[in-house]
Amino acid sequence: MAGVKETPRQRMIGMMYLVLTALLALQVSNQILQKFVLINDGMERTSKNFILKNESTVGSIEYTVEQQGNNEKDVPKVAAAQQVRETTKEIYSYLEDLKQQLITQSNAKNEEGTFVSSSLKNTEVAGNLFVNNGKGEEMKQTLNAYPTKIEEILASVGITDRKFAPIALDAAEIDLFKNDSEAKNKSFVALNFVKSPVGAVMALISQYQNEVLNIESEALTTIANTIGSFYFKADITEAKISAVSNIVAAGTKFEGTMFIASSSSSATPTMTLDGRSVTVDERGFGQIEFTATPASQYDDRGLARRVLKGEIVTNIGGEDQVLPVEYEYFVAQPVVKISSEVVQQLYADCANELLIEVPALGNTYAPEFSVSNGQSIKGNKPGQVTIIPGASGKVTIGVSSGGNKIDDVTFDIKPVPAPSIVAAMSNGSPVDLAQAQAIGSLTGLKILATPEPTFGRTMAKDANFEVTGGEVRLLRSDVPRQTIQISNGNSLAMRSLLESARPGDDIVVVVNQVTRTNFRGNKIPTSLNQIIRIGVK
Repeated sequence: MAGVKETPRQRMIGMMYLVLTALLALQVSNQILQKFVLINDGMERTSKNFILKNESTVGSIEYTVEQQGNNEKDVPKVAAAQQVRETTKEIYSYLEDLKQQLITQSNAKNEEGTFVSSSLKNTEVAGNLFVNNGKGEEMKQTLNAYPTKIEEILASVGITDRKFAPIALDAAEIDLFKNDSEAKNKSFVALNFVKSPVGAVMALISQYQNEVLNIESEALTTIANTIGSFYFKADITEAKISAVSNIVAAGTKFEGTMFIASSSSSATPTMTLDGRSVTVDERGFGQIEFTATPASQYDDRGLARRVLKGEIVTNIGGEDQVLPVEYEYFVAQPVVKISSEVVQQLYADCANELLIEVPALGNTYAPEFSVSNGQSIKGNKPGQVTIIPGASGKVTIGVSSGGNKIDDVTFDIKPVPAPSIVAAMSNGSPVDLAQAQAIGSLTGLKILATPEPTFGRTMAKDANFEVTGGEVRLLRSDVPRQTIQISNGNSLAMRSLLESARPGDDIVVVVNQVTRTNFRGNKIPTSLNQIIRIGVK
């Protein structure tokens, strides 16, 4: 749009928009798609900070006009600033509602509030909501009406030289696509929502929220800059802290803004918090960020109370004055959640696969594990870990995130249960030991070692057993007639044994060793003493 001069921040946001829309227009890989959740979280945090800043700017405009005697030229600017805030809030809520509809219809979050990868990859839900149900075209009209509405509000107080570009663009209006023969004819809806995965569309909506808040910020700054000279009235000046949240999980960052309610562009205050210097930007706002340390005790809600204490030094009435400030917040106790087929006990010298999560840490969770009386193998995703315990006793897993210790979890070590020995026909069906078997049917006899059912189901990689020691005897009237040795239960020299067999004889199988092949391919022999008797007819 003519007359629009983009700031470096606008150009950065514009570039992010181009990247998002470009990725939506292409077939993105799974690895790229997984990053959209992180992008979305980052943009949602940016939106929260934008809202805090813009609300503070509206209050500052109102306070400034009042302190300057409610000049008749400036009083309407208070109402204009409030109208800008209300208009933005409506658009922001509208976009948030669409985002939540998308999340709900795609089942993108499970009951614990965690994003589900398979749902984030869904490419049909966005098309149905925004294309088939018309929400995409409605969004375009709503987004592009917003800059025009803001320009009208500014014009109502005499500001006519501030223009804003449309937000929702067709492919032909975007430099990245306008010369692309395949994409240039796509509409805003087709470009953004047709065959687009849920995770990417969710991030794109958050980006539109940021663009709306950025236009609001620039509009409010424009209004503030047209107000007459500012001065402090020291008797009502207050120090404030505004935080994204007053509950923060141990191991995550506390984020907020420390400021004077009536800041001045002519005087930059100095700020300290708990004895540490706070960085103050050109607007007079102090930026607070630190990692919350775990508490020694938590209440029955899992919270520990903390109080920030600081000072702001600023010039009021020609003199430096110290303004004390306090802010209460709470550290939430992070709880370790473990998912596994068997979470009460871990099997000795086996690959016990666990998913160890700390829901309170959200996307900041960067797990690290230390193991005593065992070993660990890191999985492909955060929280996935394979624990190989020692031979007996207990195994303790230390859980940390970002270098901060969270907790220790301890498991009993359970020995691998002995397998069952089964005599089977050549087709694998068990021999009916209650009945005598025809001599010819026993030619392909196998002696199998089958794992205990629970162990076999939960530890399939470690439940590979075979009979590797023992003997098979041919008895006649309980007198041994012939014997063969067992080195592999799947391959017995039964023909030579059965050549001298007669009806009424017995085949006795004595098993004294089984060998388990673990997940690493190692062979682990175990002594056993089990006898099977098969009658011959």
